[in-house]
Amino acid sequence: MSRSPSFSVKSEASPKLDPESLRRWVVAFCVIRFDLERGQLIEECYPPGCLAQDEELEIAYKSFPDSVSQHQNRSSIHDCMFFFRFRRQRKCKSSNVSSSEIMEADGRESSARSRKGGVPEVPNGDGANYSYMYGYVFNRQRHDERLKRGGEQKSVVILSQNPFSSVFRPLLQIMGPLYFDVGKTALEHIAAFVSLWPSPAPGRLMELPIGNAALKVNLPPAHCLPLEGVAFEESASSMAPLLPTNQSVPQGLFHDSDVFGVFRGILLQLWVLWELLLIGEPILIIAPTPPQCCEAVAGLVSLVAPLLCSVDFRPYFTIHDPEFAHLNSVQEGDTFPPMVLGVTNLFFLKALRNIPHIVSVGSPAPNSNRLPFASRSTGRVPGRPDGFGLQQLSLKKFSPSSLLNAVKLRREGPLCLMTEHKEAVWSTYSAITKPDTSILNRLIDAGLSPRVEESMSVVNNEILRRHFLELTTNFLAPFGPYFKATTPSEGTSPFVDPPPLPPFSTDEFLGNLSARGPGKFLMKRMKSNWLDLYRRFLRGPNFLPWFQRRRAVAEQEQQRLWRQARMKTDIQHFISKMTEIEIVDSFNAIEKHLCSEIQEGSADTEATCEKLKGDLQALFNVLPKDMQELLLMNPQTARLLVSLG
Repeated sequence: MSRSPSFSVKSEASPKLDPESLRRWVVAFCVIRFDLERGQLIEECYPPGCLAQDEELEIAYKSFPDSVSQHQNRSSIHDCMFFFRFRRQRKCKSSNVSSSEIMEADGRESSARSRKGGVPEVPNGDGANYSYMYGYVFNRQRHDERLKRGGEQKSVVILSQNPFSSVFRPLLQIMGPLYFDVGKTALEHIAAFVSLWPSPAPGRLMELPIGNAALKVNLPPAHCLPLEGVAFEESASSMAPLLPTNQSVPQGLFHDSDVFGVFRGILLQLWVLWELLLIGEPILIIAPTPPQCCEAVAGLVSLVAPLLCSVDFRPYFTIHDPEFAHLNSVQEGDTFPPMVLGVTNLFFLKALRNIPHIVSVGSPAPNSNRLPFASRSTGRVPGRPDGFGLQQLSLKKFSPSSLLNAVKLRREGPLCLMTEHKEAVWSTYSAITKPDTSILNRLIDAGLSPRVEESMSVVNNEILRRHFLELTTNFLAPFGPYFKATTPSEGTSPFVDPPPLPPFSTDEFLGNLSARGPGKFLMKRMKSNWLDLYRRFLRGPNFLPWFQRRRAVAEQEQQRLWRQARMKTDIQHFISKMTEIEIVDSFNAIEKHLCSEIQEGSADTEATCEKLKGDLQALFNVLPKDMQELLLMNPQTARLLVSLG
């Protein structure tokens, strides 16, 4: 968003804050100051009392650029925006979602429980037992030689349980400068306006008033949002293994991230990175500045849409993170946890030397201690908007010098970043998906004009995101039959329980897939060992949470379809074809459905109950007297029939 909506505290009558409504969007607004003697201090937290003391400390550390990566420009004021994600200290209840039989990819069978028994444990993933919080930061560094150390730093932070970057980025563009103009009053006014917003509607375009302006934003769909925190209703249609007809509707998290801009120097590696995230491999992304590493992590997560990303991703990770000590202790040969870490501090190259995949992106700031490698090899001018031509896409023709540079880069390893910045990927992983050069050839040369570059980046991002959406959707398509809801066939009773969804077995799935193939789209883009990618995906942290979530939605959809069929059924039509035993079975089934409707109390319960009561009475009336008396011996049935009048 290049231009921020205007907002004036003086010209607006501030509405009254509704704390309950505010929590639907925001946990708290904080102002954090870097004190030379006491370190990071939270000056303001509004509303007060929202955070635990240890959370305040963690948020304070994450709200400033690492000292090693700070902007070295001596301009009077330097603003930047980035965001972080951290695990909250308290655990939340795990989701009690039922699913059918699941056999895990290592061959151990894990049968699904009923709703009473819970679900199979999700291994090594972005654990559903934890709650996460997002912090969206507006950081201002003011250089003044009259102050100690020649300047000061402050950060304005929006804390939320939701990864709504499309909302909080533009909100920060209003709130950050406003705070530095008018102080704490800005927090109170913004909070009051946010509390007037309607509840979040995932997957929809929302218009959110803020003062004399309005933010028009698309929220990510419910199926890609974490289960912890606010529960959003999901529909089967939004999770279908088909490409969406409306391309403007986001299909995953961080659909507003600049994939093209942040990965422009290593675009040929996007397919490798897509695979690594798909199968849940640990990745360290290093960039010169927090905004760049955040954009890279967000952009990478957005590439696996519409898959629910269960890898623990940290857009901005620092040595002060409580989990750093554990990660630093991982020994050579040990398995590194599935995480995507965005960092700026070069110390991580040594501290996390056992992480198997390292990605370097972005461009150093002018006057930075690190020399931008790209300015040497391509002739770009440091500090100016980068021009973009196909020759910079790593698509240039083979030459001995390019081969030597690639060999040298691999031999030097990521520690070469300690002396000069290079955009590169260090990994021993052999990708199965081939880069689609036809997609890269469609990308537009932005030139050196910032205005042209911004508009062309929008086009290029759409091309890339659409391709990877199609790639992921086709990869997930073979699982579609396991989520297919059925409806009562013509002439069968809708009052019986619907049949269970097809059971899932890893061996059976892989065997069937091997026989029929993954489809034309993937066959053209993958090597002959494409089945290995499915095996790794089934073993990784993304599969089981996604499968269970999809399965639960499919089961709900099937219940809805059968409930709808019961509402449309003419009971008299069935009675004429039923035997006495079938009538009794239907009576018992309808009684069960009626009791369930009464307990659930949904929006259309009254109409459904009236329909079921009428059907129950009709079945009871056609039964012989001795059978009626037998049914009335059950106290619950007797009370129910008496209530029918």
